[in-house]
Amino acid sequence: MPAPARDLTPFFAPDSIAIVGAGERATSSGGAVMQMLRQAGYGGRVVPVNPKGGTIFGYESVTSIAGIEPAVDLAVIVIRPDAILEVVGQAADRGIRNLLILPGGFAEAGPAGMARNEALLKLAAERGLTIAGPNCAGIVHLDPARRFAATFLRDLPPGTAPGATNGLAFISQSGALAEEFIDKANARELPLTSVVSVGNAVHLGVEDYLGWLGERPEIGAALLYVESIDDHERFREVARKVVARKPVIALFGGRTEIGGRAANAHTGAIANGDAAIDAFCTSCGIVRVKSLRRLLVAARAFGRFPQGLGPRALILSNSGGPGVLCADQAALEGLDLAALPNAMADVLRQQLPAEASVANPIDLLADAREDRFGLAFEAAMTHAAQTYDMVLMIHVVPFMVDAQPVIARLAELATKAPVPVMHSMMGTLPGRAEWFATMERAGVPMFNDVEEMAEAAGLLARYPILRTAAKSERLPPVTFKDRKTP
Repeated sequence: MPAPARDLTPFFAPDSIAIVGAGERATSSGGAVMQMLRQAGYGGRVVPVNPKGGTIFGYESVTSIAGIEPAVDLAVIVIRPDAILEVVGQAADRGIRNLLILPGGFAEAGPAGMARNEALLKLAAERGLTIAGPNCAGIVHLDPARRFAATFLRDLPPGTAPGATNGLAFISQSGALAEEFIDKANARELPLTSVVSVGNAVHLGVEDYLGWLGERPEIGAALLYVESIDDHERFREVARKVVARKPVIALFGGRTEIGGRAANAHTGAIANGDAAIDAFCTSCGIVRVKSLRRLLVAARAFGRFPQGLGPRALILSNSGGPGVLCADQAALEGLDLAALPNAMADVLRQQLPAEASVANPIDLLADAREDRFGLAFEAAMTHAAQTYDMVLMIHVVPFMVDAQPVIARLAELATKAPVPVMHSMMGTLPGRAEWFATMERAGVPMFNDVEEMAEAAGLLARYPILRTAAKSERLPPVTFKDRKTP
């Protein structure tokens, strides 16, 4: 019988927190955690623990865990590894049952670290503790109702507005990739809300975090970076439950022989080839990607359309070459580029220049202005809303066309469109920032690259199929090699 799911609320939304090893110096681990907690706008009770006492980041500290009154929901430990076991015991004595241990020096650190790890597990079992980490970069959860960050990562992700349900969660077995994902989320304005650095996972693995975050209404999709799985049956059970409600997208590291050896050294992973990983992901209902770039593409796609889209796509372009490349990539992604409905084709043939291509992709020609774009868009919405699940628009801006009126018209139409829209702009774009922002405000995800837009569409089209299979329990069981702890 599987173990009951742990309640991870104290690790993501604690009402009170102690920082053991807190300090004022931003370049110290304790100082960095205090700084990020303040930057997140955490509103709960904060108790810094430092032998010197005094005020730390505006909070009155205590000199030892014994001085915490009353006990806190979570203790974050950022002290040297050889002192951690003693502090864990003191936390247990004080009635603190949940601990986030950031430093390494445990199972990954040779015989001495292994011995320390075994002692930590024994102590936790005896005292009824739940431990996140060790050897991790921490946890960020920017739920607008309780913003929280216990981490020494350099920055926070963008988060989402109150009431939003499209937040993204990133659960990573690499702290460095967590930092990279935050950086790219800020640069690309992705609704990244939660970031988890899993670390050694003495108690809490990827599936534990996935199960808890999968229940949160503010999270619309979960993205994973995985190298190793301790219990593949439990992982699959949790993933299927989440996938029945929202998408899970995963990047598995170590899919080549040499990458597998590197993953084994990093997390103790057992190498699995591409075919085995594909089969395992399918059995879990997971949308698999094979690169960090593609995981970020998925983040943009599911951050806007968290329930995915159907596979039928219309490509509407004002340039032949980009339309061809988009069509190629769409076909490789398994999208259905169905022919235009007759009524739509008739309208376009009557009103577009004779040189325009009335097909799928549509080519409006390079000199298309807002009238031509608007005509084609309205014809699609009027005559093809039941034929297509999405419209992929391509807009190249030649020197003789003012793009601003085109963007204004398309944004106006997109806000009322019955069919989801994505948009790519190519070439020299003097007003790029303004144009992209206008379309994004209209609910249209923007891309620099037509092939990337088609990739996003393909990923979105995979999820509904997997969700249906997960709900009907028609996902096939497969064997996937477990991690063998050294």
